Amino acid sequence: MSSATTDVHYDPYGVEFNRDPYPKLRWLREERPLDYNPEHDFYTLSRYADCDAGLIDHETFISGRGTVVELQKAKIEIPPGTLIMEDPPVHTVHRKLLSRMFTPRKIHALESKIRSFCAESLDPLVGTGKIDFIADIGAQMPGRTIGLLLGIPEEDQEAIRDFANEQLAIEDGKPMKAATEGMVTGEIFGPYIDWRVEHPSDDIMTELLNVEFLDENGVERKLSRAELLMYVNVVAGAGNETTTRLIGWAGKVLADHPDQRRMLVDNPDMIPAAIEELLRFEGPAPHICRYVARDVEYYGQTVPEGSAILFLIGAANRDHRQFGPDAELFDITRTPKPHLAFAVGTHYCLGAALARLEGRIALEEILKRFPEWEVDMSGAVLSATSTVRGFEALPATT
Repeated sequence: MSSATTDVHYDPYGVEFNRDPYPKLRWLREERPLDYNPEHDFYTLSRYADCDAGLIDHETFISGRGTVVELQKAKIEIPPGTLIMEDPPVHTVHRKLLSRMFTPRKIHALESKIRSFCAESLDPLVGTGKIDFIADIGAQMPGRTIGLLLGIPEEDQEAIRDFANEQLAIEDGKPMKAATEGMVTGEIFGPYIDWRVEHPSDDIMTELLNVEFLDENGVERKLSRAELLMYVNVVAGAGNETTTRLIGWAGKVLADHPDQRRMLVDNPDMIPAAIEELLRFEGPAPHICRYVARDVEYYGQTVPEGSAILFLIGAANRDHRQFGPDAELFDITRTPKPHLAFAVGTHYCLGAALARLEGRIALEEILKRFPEWEVDMSGAVLSATSTVRGFEALPATT
């Protein structure tokens, strides 16, 4: 890489930067594992060991000031119930409530429904010679699945998905709306919650309405309306966004590696390993932000208390120190090692098992019908967000 690279800093807002960030991420990881971005005033760590240890250390690197740089900088108040932006002990209490709704038994029970969602999306495409990995399945099945779990009527799920996407969108070089307009409160879900009060069902909204718990102050109570709205908002957004991107990356990466795609067609038992490799190689969340609660030193430099720091997951998940000399290559046969696509520690993704299940079933159903495809990159659209990386559109010919 040229000497101009010495001016490279990680840019979450640069659409061009994010088109192919990996050469720059590699340079940062090897040459400047701790970096400071003076334009946006944040630090970055890019080696696997540093990111892994940092994410586990929730006392030094806290979530409660916002897990996105622009939210931290805006110093806005984080609404109660925003699980991903809470710290223990509040986070521990709230997470325990939701984890009861994402048990292995409940996730496993969704398999046949997810498969039928995939079939309904894919069957009409057979014989047409084309598929869009986002519009035709990535934006359909995850939204229907999380809508089913939450209790959102099917006819409203698309509007809810569009709402979630809009909250994350950025213009090139600018932060997301929430930093300038304030975080949404989840009020869009109010009418559904009101309906569930009178019409309980077997869904997360009904469970959250009725659950009684001991809060961080030792008070036994139910969730407040504000907490309830934010819970549902967080689950709806997280459940839609990342799995959609994962399916898109499956379409792109397997088109780039037709030999490995053929291996999956011939050996569907390898699909779970392929999902793990996709998560490592092109994880939907390229970084995770934390607030630095005390001075901390890396590589002879002090990161001062009050700083924002980004753990560069996209760089860490291709670190040869963790994944071997071929870490920059996509290889579904590699010996599995822990990756950071779902984070680690207290904020390990609650929906990880659901995302893996959705990814596996989607790939099984796609490969059954379309063993080969070529992506039309002239029609591909990379989404513009500062928090997740993936496609808005990914058309292909089959």
